[in-house]
Amino acid sequence: MTRPITAGIDGTEESLAALHWAAREAVRRGLPLRVVHAWTFEPGGAVETGDRATQEQWVRDSVDEAARTVRDRHAELSVSTDVHEGDAVETLTALAAESEMLVLGSRGHGRIIGFLVGSVGQQVIVGARRPIVFVRAGDRASQEVAGHEIVVGQQGDPEDSAAALGFAFETAARRGATVRAVRAWALPPVFAYSPSSLQLLDEAGGLEPFEQKALAAALAPWRERYPDVHVVEHVEMGSAGQVLLSVSGTAQLMVVGRRARRTAVGTRIGSVAYGVLHHADCPVAVVPPA
Repeated sequence: MTRPITAGIDGTEESLAALHWAAREAVRRGLPLRVVHAWTFEPGGAVETGDRATQEQWVRDSVDEAARTVRDRHAELSVSTDVHEGDAVETLTALAAESEMLVLGSRGHGRIIGFLVGSVGQQVIVGARRPIVFVRAGDRASQEVAGHEIVVGQQGDPEDSAAALGFAFETAARRGATVRAVRAWALPPVFAYSPSSLQLLDEAGGLEPFEQKALAAALAPWRERYPDVHVVEHVEMGSAGQVLLSVSGTAQLMVVGRRARRTAVGTRIGSVAYGVLHHADCPVAVVPPA
């Protein structure tokens, strides 16, 4: 079964940028594009009349118009539309499960955090079983140029980042781009050292060489699978979020794994994904574990 790339739109500038990003990616991957909108009836809201049928028609017309714009730009692309009345989180999470990826708009950083990342988007990330890509307003095809990299964060053991690395390598292969694999490290507290860990560090020649070997081991199977993809191994001391953001300025796309945690006020995404989503200067893909 061929999975489409799904773009969720809501009429904002950010969601339309996401739509065009999704269309370009669908063309690269030879996949169909599905344009979706989840809406709820708002008496006297979006249109002059409070009639449900009129509002639904207004929504459908808007979605059809958005689909026409990408068909005009990409004649070879198969485009379908899907309008759902109901909760946006439930709708988008369900549609993501049927998709190669879900692409949404993001307002990024600023005094007001975009509602997609702040509420709807964060909840979709937590529940989705497929990659979610967030795109800001102003994203342009010209930003996807040769020399700009696919940046991916790697941490832990090889299997911990396998899904994110796989997504990054496949995307880079489709674009002819370089993968910059980033592994950040910090000095552990004294009590974290144990005789066995000290022996591993001693055998590796120290902390940084140990981290470099760990990154190389995680990348090995993906280098073998994608031999034509150029790879830059980036190991740096610092917090993962800060190190990733420091290289986002020349990235076509940043890829991070998803780590969700439960709190007293609900499930939240990890701090690295949260920080990158709000401050990266490029689209961000959040990839759930395989």
